[in-house]
Amino acid sequence: MNPNESLKDRDDVQLVALAKDGDTYAYDELVRRHSRKLHAVLYQMTENYDDAYDIAQEAFAKAYRSLRYFNGQSAFYTWLYSIAVNQARNFLKKRNRRMTLSLDDDEYGDREEKDLTMADESHDADPEKVMHREELKKKLQEALAKLTDKHREIVVLHDIKGLSHSEISTMLGISEGTMRSRLHYAHKQLQSLLSEYLN
Repeated sequence: MNPNESLKDRDDVQLVALAKDGDTYAYDELVRRHSRKLHAVLYQMTENYDDAYDIAQEAFAKAYRSLRYFNGQSAFYTWLYSIAVNQARNFLKKRNRRMTLSLDDDEYGDREEKDLTMADESHDADPEKVMHREELKKKLQEALAKLTDKHREIVVLHDIKGLSHSEISTMLGISEGTMRSRLHYAHKQLQSLLSEYLN
C-alpha cells in the first residue's frame, strides 16, 4: 500500500507535525497538495512555465529545510507562499527587466489559471464572442504586465488566487493597510489601462 494513501485525509497541521518528525511521505503529500496552486501563482508572476516550476521546487526545498522554524501561527500554505513569493522577487530582480507576457505560450494553453477573464468556455460556438474574449484576455495580460512587480503580485494573489487581505499581508510581510493601499493603486492603474474596454 502506498503510504501517501493514508495521508490524504490528514490536514496540513497533522502533515506538518509528521514531516517535522521525519516523515518524508507527509511532506510529499504537502507538496502534492499545494504544488499546482503555488505553480500557478508563480507563473502569473514570472509568465514563464519553466521559471515558475524551478522557483516552486526551490521554495518547497527551502520550506522543507526550514520546517523546524514553522511555528503554525499562520497556515502552512501562507508560510509556503511567502517563501515562494520572496524567491520569485529575487528571481525577478536578477532578471532585471519587466516581464514580457507570452501571449501565445501553448505550454499553459489548457490551464485554467491563465484565463484571467474567468469566461465560460461553453460559449465557444459563437466566433464573435470567442474573438472578443481573446482580445480582452490579451489586453488584461498586457495591462497586468505594465504594473510594477509589487503591485502585480498583489493583484495576482488577491484577484486571481483569491487570497484574503490578512493572508497576503502575512505572506508579503507588510501591514494590511499597506496591502490595501497597493491593491487600490493597482486597481486604479488597471482601470486606466483598460478604460476603453470598461466603458
